Amino acid sequence: MIKNDQEYKNTQYLASEFEKTIAAMELDEERKKHNFQKWEMGRGAAQCHLDKLKAEIAEYEMLIAHDSQAPIMLKLDDIDYLPDILIKARIAAKLSEKELGALCGLTEEQIKLYEKNDYQGASYLDVRFVMSALDIKMQPCEFLVPLDTLRRTPITREELRSSKSRAKSQEAVNENKQFQPS
Repeated sequence: MIKNDQEYKNTQYLASEFEKTIAAMELDEERKKHNFQKWEMGRGAAQCHLDKLKAEIAEYEMLIAHDSQAPIMLKLDDIDYLPDILIKARIAAKLSEKELGALCGLTEEQIKLYEKNDYQGASYLDVRFVMSALDIKMQPCEFLVPLDTLRRTPITREELRSSKSRAKSQEAVNENKQFQPS
């Protein structure tokens, strides 16, 4: 996710580099002939990265172009992505980290640190302050608690991190499927 103008510029640069790489790969007839399968895998990987970067650019451009006086509906598929909602809401509202900090009683540095770390380390109360300052309202939702498979052993931080990584990987796979021709 692109969180600020500098990341936006960096992502645009990376996307242009991937486009150049793909164009160069397309012209490399020698490599195509020598080992087409390896060439195809490399080109596919580069295209996948480019597609992901373009999706992030499009999302950021949509957020910065959004009318800050109009409501925006942001979808949350997993509680692990709540920090993304907070950041997207700030961007769509056209608020700087300093302005958001002032609205919710935090410092600019705290907001920048929270966003940089996807709100890891933020207290529940600080997250609530940010949500309140951004006037985020949740629609009624449901939580499934499968008690029959409830684990009875402690969960570690590493397991939580790896489950979030798996969720992000699955999200990337799902997004990539959207870009595949039918």
